[in-house]
Amino acid sequence: MIVYEATKQDFLQDVFTDELVNSICSSFNEKIGKVNEAEIRSWDNSMQYMYRVLHDDSIPDDSGVAIEFRIPYTSKRVDFLISGRNDSQDSVVIVELKQWGEVEKVEGKEAIVKTLINRGIRETAHPSYQAWSYAALIEDYNQVVQDRNIQLRPCAYAHNYIRQEKNDQLTDPIYQYYLDKAPVFSKGDAPKLREFIKKYIKYGDNKELLYDIERGRIRPSKSLQDSLGQMLKGNQEFIMIDEQKVVYEEAITLAKKAAATGRKQVLVVNGGPGTGKSVLAINLLVEMTRMGLVAQYVTKNSAPRNVYATKLKGDFRKTRIDNLFKGSGSYTQSKTDEIDALIVDEAHRLNEKSGLFQNLGENQIKEIINASKFSIFFIDENQRVTLKDVGSINLINYFSNSLEAEVTQMELTSQFRCDGSDAYLAWLDDVLEIRETANSHFYGLDYDFRIYDDPNTLFEEIVRLNHRSNKSRLVSGYCWNWENKNDSEHKDITIPEHKFGISWNLGNTETWAIDEQSVQQAGCIHTCQGLEFDYVGVIIGDDLTFSNGQVMTDYTKRAKTDQSLRGIKKMMKTEPDRAFRVADEIIRNTYRTLMTRGQKGCFIYCTDSSLASYFKERLERTRVYSNSMKTEMLRIAENPTHYNKW
Repeated sequence: MIVYEATKQDFLQDVFTDELVNSICSSFNEKIGKVNEAEIRSWDNSMQYMYRVLHDDSIPDDSGVAIEFRIPYTSKRVDFLISGRNDSQDSVVIVELKQWGEVEKVEGKEAIVKTLINRGIRETAHPSYQAWSYAALIEDYNQVVQDRNIQLRPCAYAHNYIRQEKNDQLTDPIYQYYLDKAPVFSKGDAPKLREFIKKYIKYGDNKELLYDIERGRIRPSKSLQDSLGQMLKGNQEFIMIDEQKVVYEEAITLAKKAAATGRKQVLVVNGGPGTGKSVLAINLLVEMTRMGLVAQYVTKNSAPRNVYATKLKGDFRKTRIDNLFKGSGSYTQSKTDEIDALIVDEAHRLNEKSGLFQNLGENQIKEIINASKFSIFFIDENQRVTLKDVGSINLINYFSNSLEAEVTQMELTSQFRCDGSDAYLAWLDDVLEIRETANSHFYGLDYDFRIYDDPNTLFEEIVRLNHRSNKSRLVSGYCWNWENKNDSEHKDITIPEHKFGISWNLGNTETWAIDEQSVQQAGCIHTCQGLEFDYVGVIIGDDLTFSNGQVMTDYTKRAKTDQSLRGIKKMMKTEPDRAFRVADEIIRNTYRTLMTRGQKGCFIYCTDSSLASYFKERLERTRVYSNSMKTEMLRIAENPTHYNKW
């Protein structure tokens, strides 16, 4: 979608007569929505600079000009495009416009700078990175660009920024990769930007390229398909076995059915922790992309999206596949059947409303089903861990019926985590008093479950085990405020009687689970749900205790910075019984989720000594029972004939 398009000659005339901004605003209101004052000022300012750049007879009058081109399936808009031909080659120059006056480089993060945005100094992407990433997205998904080999030439123009002769922050060598891909021009560089445009736009096209690109069919490029498939090939983390393959084949069949018949298809896959939901989701994302379908992996939490995108990127710069990974609130304005397939992991975490202030859309489940021809929901209702989590099988069925979608339900039961032991999950549910199970005395023979009396010793063991493969982490219940996101010396979680202190994860929330140094920080439910480790250490806070022979929860012990139970105090006044029940469920589910992140073992420390004693007593029962089982198995091995009679 393009907000404004014209020939160069008409663009210059519109700027000269002060008609351009009015034209942009009118079209923007019609196609996108209400314009804010900041955008109007931005257009009014930046287009004066582009007027000067293009005011050159060597740039053809009939070359195309587009302002605010929205890249399909994203919220990203390209500021300025110029189209034409370079000898025999179709070309489009992409210009990312910035009004920044000052910039500060950011070390240790790829292509990130600091600048003044909305009256505060904030981190944002480098303008060269932005321009390059927009070109990459268009190349990867626009069939016209792919088939006609249209050359996209990105650049950035920070027209208010004065470049420093020495140690310039915007053009620092740490950004060289992207500066080579998309040069940045600053104040006084209008002649250089003009020459850059003239290099690629020698003949006009009367806006035809812009017209064709805007209406081009959206499909993943062959290079993207091949690269993704190659990245997945041979990667042990993403190999499917047993019932995963059954669900996979059914999903592919349903995707083809939706494409062939036009009838919406919904697949609901129910499975507990460690049943391989995420592995299956990533495999389906890659395969559907290879099939030429526009597919996206969706989660409410950013942590699993960013971890899997990072693991999958291979030789790609991460942005090349970022468009495959989306937040669950991305579809509030999507058209019906706009996307071929949406693969929703952690569907139990979906919310009703979207947006920073929870004021957008109607219901995320409804919007996902509406936006896609085929939607897959991987769900475990026992992992709902905030008051806003509304994802349920009943709600998926309800909206599927209302949108006339055909629903298929499947189950994943085989365990690939917790040493492949379904018994551990059942035992844990029994111990946490989530539900009574037949596994009150047994959680498997090989899973490593330990209770520590000192959090320092627990932490030291996690660090030691992490040296093997960077797959051990310490996590905690959210009973301590997250006060500082940048200072590693500040200890958020403190247990004074043991002289223990550790920071919550710092500014690396998105990839904390795989970052090399993050073992020195504690993660919470939001940084690790949907992910797994070899060993997990869990600090259980004062929100879970043991009293009068029962496991008890206390929502008032949660940190003030925790948003999981936001709104519970209001509910306590109007619906106290329901509020206590919901808060209790969320706290137990949170610890259940944290304690099922480890494939090989889970180690815990409890701030409540009575709870620690309870866990020890339950663990001792399992040891007695396991020893009796081993004795019985030994008897059978020694005298199999006797037992075969039965």
